[in-house]
Amino acid sequence: MGIFKLQSEYKPAGDQPLAIAALAANLKKGMKVQTLLGATGTGKTFTMANVIAQLDKPTLVIAHNKTLAAQLAQEFREFFPENAVHYFVSYYDYYQPEAYMPVTDTYIEKDAQINKEIDRLRHATTQALLTRKDVIIVASVSCIYGLGSPKEYEKVNLKLSKGDVFTRSALMQKLVAIHFERTNADLTPGQFRSVGNKVEIMPVSETIMYQIHLEGGGISKIYKIDPVSSQIISEEKNIFVFPAKHFITDEEKITSALTAIKKELTQQLKKFENEGKVLEAERIKRRTNYDLAMIKEVGYCNGIENYSRHLSGKKPGEAPDTLLSYFPKLKDGTPDFLTFIDESHVTLSQIQGMYAGDASRKKTLVDFGFRLPSACDNRPLKYLEFQKNINQVVYVSATPGVQERENSEKIVEQIIRPTGLVDPEIIVRPIISQTSSQNDTNGYPGQIKDFIKESEATIRKGDRVLATTLTKRMAEDLAGYLKERGIKAEYLHSEIKTIERIRILTQFRKGDFDVLVGVNLLREGLDLPEVSLIGILDADKEGFLRSETSLIQTIGRAARNAEGRVILYADILTGSMERAIKETTRRRTTQLAYNKKHGITPQTIRKTIKDITAELESDHDKAVNIELATDMEIFSKMVAKGKSNPLNKLIKIKEKEMGVAVKELDFETAALLRDEIKVLKTKLEK
Repeated sequence: MGIFKLQSEYKPAGDQPLAIAALAANLKKGMKVQTLLGATGTGKTFTMANVIAQLDKPTLVIAHNKTLAAQLAQEFREFFPENAVHYFVSYYDYYQPEAYMPVTDTYIEKDAQINKEIDRLRHATTQALLTRKDVIIVASVSCIYGLGSPKEYEKVNLKLSKGDVFTRSALMQKLVAIHFERTNADLTPGQFRSVGNKVEIMPVSETIMYQIHLEGGGISKIYKIDPVSSQIISEEKNIFVFPAKHFITDEEKITSALTAIKKELTQQLKKFENEGKVLEAERIKRRTNYDLAMIKEVGYCNGIENYSRHLSGKKPGEAPDTLLSYFPKLKDGTPDFLTFIDESHVTLSQIQGMYAGDASRKKTLVDFGFRLPSACDNRPLKYLEFQKNINQVVYVSATPGVQERENSEKIVEQIIRPTGLVDPEIIVRPIISQTSSQNDTNGYPGQIKDFIKESEATIRKGDRVLATTLTKRMAEDLAGYLKERGIKAEYLHSEIKTIERIRILTQFRKGDFDVLVGVNLLREGLDLPEVSLIGILDADKEGFLRSETSLIQTIGRAARNAEGRVILYADILTGSMERAIKETTRRRTTQLAYNKKHGITPQTIRKTIKDITAELESDHDKAVNIELATDMEIFSKMVAKGKSNPLNKLIKIKEKEMGVAVKELDFETAALLRDEIKVLKTKLEK
């Protein structure tokens, strides 16, 4: 019996059985690099889940943004409810890296707002990797950034057992040593408090509390407690308390690190003096001496990650520890886990580009005396280092790039949809028609008139239409022109805020308007089954937005509708267009043959609008006010029953609900609860 237990009401269908069998067999043979070429709507995530269940190895899934990672993590949690599925992304709500601009002599101090809930999920990730094998981690590209040493992190974890000899002060000293903070107020993850002969701890990876009873010079009882209701959940025989920070070093290593940092400072000061850089020398001297004092006294300083090379004992230029370091290895050091890189045509370029941007910024800080040269070793992995830190990898994409195709030992195709849906019909029409003049509307001679005619026919059938333009201004102008012609239309691009973007998409699916005009946001990840027509304007303008990959991804947006059509407006047939049309036609022909053989009649996918709005169908602020009205009713009942500190308790309840929402990766609901808590705390202050 394997460690991964896949649960699903569906069985592999279409191309899935062959894809699963091929990928799994190749991995078991030891094949290093494969590509899953999975067309839109073929169930790539389900295929990945089946492969994981067959391989029975810890697995890393890398996505190119937080939203996609959250979606994947939620799907894998549904497939593997009994296993450990975790979410690891950057914990910053806002991040301005430390930087210096010599031209204007401007120093920008690091400014960051850490999301404590995501920080908790990151700790839950690393702890799961160190304590169990049935682990699936869905991560963003932040997984290649420097993280504390897993050996040190694991070595200093605190095991507390019933009967252990401990005084109250000794226990508190141990907790402080692993960066827990003492408080007299309500506990949050990473804090502890002392109450009489009890020490209460909230681990950094959890939202429950452990109450340690100390009697007769030792631990007499350990209770797991709900921090909101204060009710005992269970009595424990022992618990493990991991450090509250990933960058952790024992006292012996701190002493040697301080010596190494002082030595590097001396060398850098000598270098600056030889170059006549008096200001830079004084600047680095003050900064480093202050940091040294902080590390010596409290074991930590702001920006301690910049000294990670010394604290970990690594050599100059050596790859830093990252999340990948926490995954298991064989005795010979070979990584012993499986890696999937989702939407690899985007994600791979992100992984490859992270190092260069970071190195350029760090070099300037070092040259002008803001950081020691060793700060450059606190960095993301170089691409070759990333490859050494993984073993077997499967690239997953509907449009794999040149790199995936050249490096893969095997490309496994999954282009048949179990639903029978066929890739859309592609039609090529000229931008400048024979009957149009050069002065046609909006600089789009011919194509706009034809697009309007086709759109009106599609709308009459009750379907929706997408249009893609080359620039944001074009999208806005076209949407405005369509409105003038009596067509209900809106535009969508990157300058529109997330909440507003969701609202627009919701209204589009509901039929509040019929045509949505966009630039590049209409490619990966949008699931709009109501769309049966896509117009790609200026399709022959070769470039990023009209590349083979972009064209195939955009065409795929019409593959959810049984009557899907795509019109490419072009006066010449570019290489990208030709390849995109050829690949789409191949997939279409294959699916049609499969449908004929199995007697399948394609049916448009029917999905509830709730799927795309993610619980945000109404205005955010209105939702907050509605919830607050309900909260005030609860508050009034608490007051009537004579409850002490009712508003405090209500806030605690909401904070617990927010934690649950984040744990379930429902960040929209979590944001709603966060704003409720802010209002409630304002009322508390009054």
